[in-house]
Amino acid sequence: MKEMNNKLRVLDIVRGTTVDGPGFRTSIYVAGCRHCCQGCHNPESWDFNAGNEMTFKEIMDVVREEDFDVTFSGGDPMYHPVEIMELSRMIHDSGHSVWLYTGFTWEELVKSEEFLMVLQEIDVIVEGPYVESLRDTDLLFRGSSNQRIVDVRKSLASGNPQEWHR
Repeated sequence: MKEMNNKLRVLDIVRGTTVDGPGFRTSIYVAGCRHCCQGCHNPESWDFNAGNEMTFKEIMDVVREEDFDVTFSGGDPMYHPVEIMELSRMIHDSGHSVWLYTGFTWEELVKSEEFLMVLQEIDVIVEGPYVESLRDTDLLFRGSSNQRIVDVRKSLASGNPQEWHR
């Protein structure tokens, strides 16, 4: 695993959003994605050099100020596993839950020791690539019907992906 630098390239932090998980949330949009899904709603997020570098302290200042649960999106936060793992720990320590959007599937994530370490710090993931032909605007918190909302703790305990329920 690469060394952590206590900084993360952030495209945007959206305060008080209700579209990236239940209730009001602070959504942190991370730069960089290699999935390049056709029809992606945020293709400018693919660039790993986009946005601005923020320190963990700067990010946590926003999280504490807003006092909402947190969602990581992007880009794909899993391309920054060390930083996301540490920030997620800090967010949990501040009393908030963590959701994460990723284009990787559950099955891909659990095959990687590095990704498994990140999952230990995440409460819920919305997983799988966006598939434009499966787009469904009626789905809760996801864009295409192949994507799953996974309760990470239950899934790790059972060994199989367990759907998150409101």
